[in-house]
Amino acid sequence: MTDATAPAAPAPTFPEAVLGRRALERLDLLLLTVESLDLNGGEAMLWATRQLGFETIFPNRVELWKRRCHNPLRRSTRRGQLSAVETEALIRILCVMADRLYPMLHQLLSSREPEELTRQRWTLVNQRLRDLIEERMNLRRGAIQRFLGSDPQDPTQRQLVLTLALAAGPGGVDRLRASLLDPTP
Repeated sequence: MTDATAPAAPAPTFPEAVLGRRALERLDLLLLTVESLDLNGGEAMLWATRQLGFETIFPNRVELWKRRCHNPLRRSTRRGQLSAVETEALIRILCVMADRLYPMLHQLLSSREPEELTRQRWTLVNQRLRDLIEERMNLRRGAIQRFLGSDPQDPTQRQLVLTLALAAGPGGVDRLRASLLDPTP
């Protein structure tokens, strides 16, 4: 069979899942965690968008930012819901970022690392995440106040990093999607 007569590859199909409010909040918080782990996280997300072929959904950083602003905890928020295609694209971008950051995620979660070094790493990630939240989120919201008022050793940050680690690798997209669609908090 010649290349000209070869059948076209089927277009990827996306699940019809639309995220609720809590899942949107969590997805955006996971994206903020990526940015706290990677100083060039925003640029890396744009790179991942191009790698995955999502330029039509997110042609530039502004469109990516607009979709993330569907999180009701943001300072500037957008009404409405993300479409299933936009949701799936954000989930896949997050999984690519988790793959890219997996060595760092592994170091944070490893019990084999020296305790002092692990504590320093967590302190740095925690401070970066708090700075991003203070910069981008509505500080009058109760959830944000609870997050910022929590102890730096709070399991919330550890849970975010663990979720990113589970989103890496084969099957990560399905695991992350299932996690976000799970109605339990």
